[in-house]
Amino acid sequence: MPKQPKPGRPVIFGEVLFDQFPDGSKVLGGAPFNVAWHLRGFGLNPLLASRIGSDDAGQEVLMRMRDWGLAVQGIQIDTEYPTGVVQIELQQGQPVYSIVADQAYDFISYALLKSCIGQQAISFIYHGSLATRSAISRATLKQIIDGCRALRFIDINLRTPWWDKQSIDKLIGDAYWLKLNDQELAELTGMDSIDAQEREAEASLLLGQYSLETLVLTEGERGACIISQSDTVCGASAAVENVQDTVGAGDAFSAVCLLGYSQGWADEIILKRALEFAANICEFRGATPDDSQLYSDYLMRWMNHS
Repeated sequence: MPKQPKPGRPVIFGEVLFDQFPDGSKVLGGAPFNVAWHLRGFGLNPLLASRIGSDDAGQEVLMRMRDWGLAVQGIQIDTEYPTGVVQIELQQGQPVYSIVADQAYDFISYALLKSCIGQQAISFIYHGSLATRSAISRATLKQIIDGCRALRFIDINLRTPWWDKQSIDKLIGDAYWLKLNDQELAELTGMDSIDAQEREAEASLLLGQYSLETLVLTEGERGACIISQSDTVCGASAAVENVQDTVGAGDAFSAVCLLGYSQGWADEIILKRALEFAANICEFRGATPDDSQLYSDYLMRWMNHS
């Protein structure tokens, strides 16, 4: 039987950055930030462990977090490197990323996190792979993992040129859950592409290769699958009436998965609710709506149908 995260506080580790769009607008994001934002919206109290610059962008991050009730104790201020930036272009409705080097989140310090992490129970750890491109943040994550001994959910983000197979293999080791999309599945398995009929089989092989409890595979408009040691459930994406952008859909999906695992929901329920919420987020510009009623409405509906 799959384990359920122990009682405690979620730790969300990784990048906080601004997505900059072709029209000059910018939106606060970064997968870990987005996931922490959604979890807070759903009533959890995550500790976001990241680093921002001593600049106007960094001040905006802190202001938005405080306004949302998201704890800032895990946010470090860097006086040398700037708050992260990603240039985004939309090609056929899908985001294409250009990620800048040497950003504040590349220098997350364990020494500055130790006091706020070490004194409390940790329910689970969530992280991606982008922030581990640097030796400093990578070492910090390892110390957090070694110190917390909590179940770990990794949502890999294979952004060229910031990853290699050996590093990803090492990063996934000892993870409990792994989430990736169909393109990332193809890259990890060394294929140019994987036929739709073969994806589930390849994902199952990956599950065994990494000794994971669960692998979550998202496939864009086609939907997603949750593949565990004992079962596989798949579902189609929910309809989206007014697509603004798809930048934060995957992070919204991850957040509901984490909420579901922490609450002991069955995989079929997690999948249905994650697909529903991810589709709704596509109707917002950016990944972090500040409408608390949106989250309350979902929680109320889900509680009434649990």
